[in-house]
Amino acid sequence: MKAYIGLISLAALTVCSPAMAETPPVVASAPNGITIPVGFKNWRLIGVSQRKDSQTLRATLGNSVAVDAARSGNTNPWPDGAILVKLSWKETAHERFENATVPGDFVQYDFMVKDTQKYASTNGWGFARWKGEKLEPYGADANFANECVGCHGIVKDKDMVFTHPVKLP
Repeated sequence: MKAYIGLISLAALTVCSPAMAETPPVVASAPNGITIPVGFKNWRLIGVSQRKDSQTLRATLGNSVAVDAARSGNTNPWPDGAILVKLSWKETAHERFENATVPGDFVQYDFMVKDTQKYASTNGWGFARWKGEKLEPYGADANFANECVGCHGIVKDKDMVFTHPVKLP
């Protein structure tokens, strides 16, 4: 229940936070050339998750192609043009309700860009990560994406995507 309350708080933060509405700073592109899409903070929520090993709360947003695919169940495979971004924060206890877990310090943005031709060598997905408040691009060179494929390989049967789109009644 504690994690559930935290994830609901995370979803609300994603939609309502004034910080999310601010213009993003100009940041360097990822080593493979992927850039942070303009306006991504206005994308729609696709799913939420908690990662126990890193003690992070995560919200996955998607561009219109990804949201349409998620809503129609067309996610295996995801269509070309879909872009997913996972926003991650450290877990922290709510200052007035200790049973609730809420987002703390920002950790990173993780992007996945679906283009089966351009990213054929990484199972059709381009990967990018920006870490910390300064949004430092992750990876020494474009080969960093092999780390991503190594981890995402355990969900190869789900088109390399861990996120479960939320279902609403």
